[in-house]
Amino acid sequence: MPKLLFQGHGSLRLTADDGRVIFIDPNAGKGYESPADIILVTHQHSDHNKIRLCTQKPDCQIITNVEALAGGTHNSFDVNGILIQAVRAANRNHDPEKCVGFIVTIDGVKIYFSGDTSKTPQMESFAELALDYALFCGDGLFNMGPKEAAECARMVGARHNSLIHLGPGFISRMRNNSFDAPNKLNLIAGDEIDLHIS
Repeated sequence: MPKLLFQGHGSLRLTADDGRVIFIDPNAGKGYESPADIILVTHQHSDHNKIRLCTQKPDCQIITNVEALAGGTHNSFDVNGILIQAVRAANRNHDPEKCVGFIVTIDGVKIYFSGDTSKTPQMESFAELALDYALFCGDGLFNMGPKEAAECARMVGARHNSLIHLGPGFISRMRNNSFDAPNKLNLIAGDEIDLHIS
């Protein structure tokens, strides 16, 4: 069964059932000693792209926003059976030509990582994908806040929804139910969970 470690801020680590490791937006927290098979970077802001923190296997594949948007389209990748689809991420602080989110399918589990964004029209199509998990940024400062993120969660229709990319003040607001999303999953930095298929 795959696992997800929320390292903090926008940083996550996925571990496949066979032990392969994916880091997404490395920056915060612990757990970088596990050698990476894949590193994903949604954009080049300094709180998302500290690749140097990650121990890497010799054949580690790094996919940043540059590769994800090569050719002017949102690209998809198949890394030995782990499927990675780049999707739109954009708001007044994040240029859609330099930022992406990712949908990762690992051991049959589909997980949406929004990256830094506000609501996008593409999210309306995500319900067709029958996503298992969706993780939305929600700081309300550089990105959408908890209320808009909850609207996105209802649109996307994942089985489990969580806010990430939160400062200390926003964490307390989340606990006060400002993220009024269905199937809410309150991840706190350092939490590691088993990922289940729908």
